[in-house]
Amino acid sequence: MFKNYFKTAWRNLWKRKAYSIINIIGLAIGMAACIIIMMFVLYEKSFDSFHTKNIYRLNEVQKFEGMVSSQKVALSMFPMGPTLKNEFPEIQNYTRVSWRRKMQVRNGNKRVYLDQGLLADSTFLQMFDFKLLNGNRQTVLQKPNSVIITKATADKLFGNENVIGKTITYYGGDTTNLLITGVLDNIPQNSQIQFDALISFSTVYSRNPRMMDNWGGNWLDTYLELAPNSNAAALEKKFPAYLKKYMAEDDRWKNYELFLLPLKDVHSKAGDIGLDYLNYQKFDNNYTNTFFIIALIVLLIACINFMNLSTARSAERAREVGIRKSVGAFRWQLSLQFISESVILSLIAMALAIGLVELCLPFVNNLSQRNLQLPLFNNPLLLLTIIGGTIMIGIISGLYPAAYLSAFQPVKVLKGSVQTGRNKSFLRNTLVVAQFASAIFLMISTVFAVRQLNYMQQRDPGFSKDQVVTVPLDNFSYTKYDVLKQDLLSNSLITGVTGAQDELGSHLDQSGIQFQGDGPMRQLTGTRLIVDPDYLTLYKIPLTAGKNFSKEPSANGREYIINEAMAKELLKDNKGKNMQWLLGRNFGFDSSGTIVGIAKDFNFNSLHYKIETMFLFNQKDWGFSNMSVKINGSKAKDAVAFIQSVWQKNCPDSPFEYHFLDEHFEDVYRADAQVSTIVGILAGIAIIISCLGLFGLASYAAERRIKEVGIRKVLGASVNNIVGMLSKDFLKYVLIAALIAWPLAWFSVYKWLQDYAYRVAISWWIFLLAVVVAMLIAFFTISFQALKAAVANPVKSLRTE
Repeated sequence: MFKNYFKTAWRNLWKRKAYSIINIIGLAIGMAACIIIMMFVLYEKSFDSFHTKNIYRLNEVQKFEGMVSSQKVALSMFPMGPTLKNEFPEIQNYTRVSWRRKMQVRNGNKRVYLDQGLLADSTFLQMFDFKLLNGNRQTVLQKPNSVIITKATADKLFGNENVIGKTITYYGGDTTNLLITGVLDNIPQNSQIQFDALISFSTVYSRNPRMMDNWGGNWLDTYLELAPNSNAAALEKKFPAYLKKYMAEDDRWKNYELFLLPLKDVHSKAGDIGLDYLNYQKFDNNYTNTFFIIALIVLLIACINFMNLSTARSAERAREVGIRKSVGAFRWQLSLQFISESVILSLIAMALAIGLVELCLPFVNNLSQRNLQLPLFNNPLLLLTIIGGTIMIGIISGLYPAAYLSAFQPVKVLKGSVQTGRNKSFLRNTLVVAQFASAIFLMISTVFAVRQLNYMQQRDPGFSKDQVVTVPLDNFSYTKYDVLKQDLLSNSLITGVTGAQDELGSHLDQSGIQFQGDGPMRQLTGTRLIVDPDYLTLYKIPLTAGKNFSKEPSANGREYIINEAMAKELLKDNKGKNMQWLLGRNFGFDSSGTIVGIAKDFNFNSLHYKIETMFLFNQKDWGFSNMSVKINGSKAKDAVAFIQSVWQKNCPDSPFEYHFLDEHFEDVYRADAQVSTIVGILAGIAIIISCLGLFGLASYAAERRIKEVGIRKVLGASVNNIVGMLSKDFLKYVLIAALIAWPLAWFSVYKWLQDYAYRVAISWWIFLLAVVVAMLIAFFTISFQALKAAVANPVKSLRTE
């Protein structure tokens, strides 16, 4: 019986090739989009899923005087881990982690740079389930000067040798010999914590035991293992009393709040947490959910196409239904027949969708910076899930057409009186409206996403970032900074050189400072940037008052330049004073510092954040982490080659790395760019699938009214009259769809833009433009079939009358 159903279904699909092709292409595109988005969503959800303990990350909310707004940070204080464990029985274990970028290590004459090394407590591998290939999890990090390296690091340094018990030299603040006590398997890509080596924290702590008294210094991440079934929210309520106990001096505890974030949520739910240095490929869960919803909408639009086209062609199938019923077929048998056609069509679409997925994956991976794969034959469960989902899509898509077609009464249809008029097409028209409402909604969302991205990329940040090459400095190369600067400036390819503690566009550190006005000494906190005297000149940051840093050696470490936001904060307690009054006032880390200038506000962070209070400090003795080189833009290639030659001359043992500052800002807004691109692609797919369905419906409408068209032409109707007649109903539905999409799109865009401190306005003309574009696309889609019907010879269409 089932064999006969599928054979008949195949014949019907083959007989109606155009109808089948439209449905298969629409379903295949929708399925492919859904599969790719599901692969992305599952990858994002898989982060840190291999860890089995009940781990939470400790985070802070910092709210100091002088800050424009409080901020959440991933950092915590060194003493917090052990003291929290002692205070609260719910906390079974803790580990602290600090990071070292570009870690230089050596084995004999072989010197390599590791992307990232971590300092970690001995409990690290007792809490985290990273796979240890060699060594004892309980003891590998217990002793000072112990190190665990990954297999990739071992291969770099030693090749195929057994590395346990061997020594490597680490060049950090001090040169340290480290004993290899373990080898880890390479860290999975779906781990938020990425590293090449783990150094025992006792290596540092044994040299400076007073670190346990360092309350107020936030420079590491703390992870806590809670007992099973512990109530994290109840534990958080105990933290204020804990802070008061250990930080009662000067009421400092009031500046902090502590909160916990489950490890499985750190990757995806920490979008509003700053200074989050150990969060590989951090991506907001709201965006992930948005992609998933849009993918389902696209798939739903493809399913609507099938239902619409199936019911639209009901008149063609009516006689078949009548004959089958008259010879004894039951309604459930007819329903099964039509559902079989839907399932076959879905399976064919699935095969095409898998091909499209494989074809598009390189582009998707390049866009998302992920390594998504579709291992169908290596993962039978995934294959069965896709096949099962496809069959379910086929059944759901075929349920309504099956119920509708199998309900025809044989007496009526065999007499030719089957009803296919207005009442029967209400649901079909409703579905068309739903399709285009979704498409218009996505079009509007895409336009605003692109406009916001362009706004952030093109808005003047208050400094010049063009033709600036940034070169990272490590503990060795920064000691050569003065020589590098002098050699670089000797060539006309270089127009300026400066150094800084951090790079603009990054989330800069904050520090406590003091200010002496006419009243009592004020203690404030602001964003800190250590620079050399030429920083403002190279970046063309204008001064609203005062002067630039002096290059005299005696000025080093004594001069401060503040931004306008800081100046306004300092003037709050000095009513009636202007910014000029602040010049020469005591400000900084000690009584020797003074304000020498006030810089115009500039966006040193991304435009997601408001401009915070900030001070720039001329203190090169504290070291710079990067060097900025302004080059001659017309000879960029030659300039970069010259910078490299100067680097290799002065720092032969350090690798030369560089990037352009505008490329760094592209990285800052990469997630925003990914969102706008993906939403745009999904919106385009939604439009394409909607138009495929509209094309099929227009084709059927033109075919059904072919005799009416012929009569109208005989009576003198023009081609324009015929095209307008066949198009107006469909365009009416697009207009109704717009009225539904507008308020939904406005609300969604408004809520989304609240995440940006600086954002575009919600302009009414974009909503109107989206409707005009949708109507034009719909009109051209419909007019092809309408024009074909309008120019047909009426003699042929009326010949049977």
